[in-house]
Parts: sequence; structure tokens; C-alpha cells
Amino acid sequence: MGELEHLNDVGYLDVNHFARATPWLHAAMASYAHFVGVGVLALLLLGAWWRARSRRDAPRAVAVVLWAGAGTVVAWVLAHFVLKPLVGERRPYVTLHHVEVLLARSGGYSFPSGHATVAGAVIVGLVLTRDRLVAWLGVVCGLLLAFGRVYVGVHYPGDVLAGLVLGGLVVWVLARPAIVMLTAFDDLLLTRTSFGWLVEASRPVPRRMGGRAGTLD
Repeated sequence: MGELEHLNDVGYLDVNHFARATPWLHAAMASYAHFVGVGVLALLLLGAWWRARSRRDAPRAVAVVLWAGAGTVVAWVLAHFVLKPLVGERRPYVTLHHVEVLLARSGGYSFPSGHATVAGAVIVGLVLTRDRLVAWLGVVCGLLLAFGRVYVGVHYPGDVLAGLVLGGLVVWVLARPAIVMLTAFDDLLLTRTSFGWLVEASRPVPRRMGGRAGTLD
């Protein structure tokens, strides 16, 4: 355990040294690691949904994207409300002195990284869509977010590795039953409601008629 802690400290300090040597990256990395990265991953999920609507197996393809989003929430809740209080690991800037920290220091726990958990969940979710474009973009953007949490000084490397694994495992392990249920839900939208356009691109969006039925104002 002591050896692992030592490697965690060394890895953190190496990345911190790199951060000190690249001040021109500070603003961009601080923004990306704080909120922009999560926003980018959300946009990738939205793009994956949009593209899934045009596939031949649209109901199932859209169900996979829905699970990618829902599974990400499940993984984050598990990390934030269960594992963090259970492990109770202090932030690296509390135990290591004279380090570069680019975000506001919080009193929250460090292990596992919630941002990295989101990244791992979205990466695996996008891989499950079998859409190579968004999957590769998800891998790059997700790993950058995980690295960014160490770069800005708020997490150990072990925190982000654990988050990536946790998020990915939650989405992967629960994928089969979740996708079956969500596919059935999508079929229901297609056959029983006017929201079929959310599942298949070929379904027209219902137009609202003004005034009395059959007339236009």
C-alpha cells in the first residue's frame, strides 16, 4: 500500500511539474478540467443520439445512447455519494505542499475523481454505440478531461484511473438489461406516441395547428 501511495505522489508531482512548465496552457486546461470537458462529452452524447436516429436499427441504437447518458449519471452518483465518503481520501494539495493548483481548493474528498468517472462512463457508452467517429472523439476528449484533473492539481493519478475504470465498468456491466428496456421504451415511442422523431429521423416532427382544427391563423 505504501508503494502505491508513493507512486501516486510521484505521478502527481511529475504532472504538477509539467503544469508549472506550461503556464500558457493554464487557462485552457483549467476551463476544460472544470466544466468545459463535461460539456463537450454531453455534446458528443447529443451528437451520437442524432446520428443513431438515422441507422437501420434506430430504436436499439438510440437506446444505447440513452443508456450511455443514464449510466453516466448512475456511475457519478456511486462515485460521489458512496465511494468518496467511504474512502475519505484527502485532496493532494492538502497532503503535498508547494504544488500548483489551478482551480479553487475545495474540502471534498479526492477518490475517485467524479469527472474521470463521467469520462470513463461516456467513453464506454460511446464505444457501445459502434459509431466510430463519436467513439474516438469520446476517447480523446474523455482522457483529456481525466488528465486535466491531475494537471490542475485537484486529483492524484490514481483518482482518475479509478474513476475511468468505475465509470466504464458501470456502463459496461449493466448495458445488456438497460439497453433491452430502453429499446422497448423506444418502440413504445414509435408505435404509441407522436414522439417517434426522437427515435427515427424518418418520422416527421408533429406540427402544431393554430386556431380550430383544420384551419390556420
